[in-house]
Amino acid sequence: MRAHLRQIVVDCHDPRALVQFWARLLGGDPVDRDRGWSHVEVPGFARLAFQPVPEEKAGKNRLHLDIAVEDVGAAAAEAVRLGAVPLGPAVTDDQGSFRSMRDPEGNEFCFVSE
Repeated sequence: MRAHLRQIVVDCHDPRALVQFWARLLGGDPVDRDRGWSHVEVPGFARLAFQPVPEEKAGKNRLHLDIAVEDVGAAAAEAVRLGAVPLGPAVTDDQGSFRSMRDPEGNEFCFVSE
């Protein structure tokens, strides 16, 4: 048996608002579902789903998305315009550049380039 990744689920307070951010950032049409869930079918990627939870986010994510972009600075600026918050400056090393960010509910992700 070989499994495949169908979707990544993010716990959040406001799935309808958060799916709008991610759909604008990555593409795809936001879909609101029953029981407060929302999702976006990201082109070339697994579905990104958002489920409502009552508790606040606590601590650092144990898993985050690395989003490949050509220009880390431009991508970060656009994400901030959409409601993201940068986490420190961009970093460049022998593997390329990356910039850590938080989405509007505080979930960490990175923009990366080679």
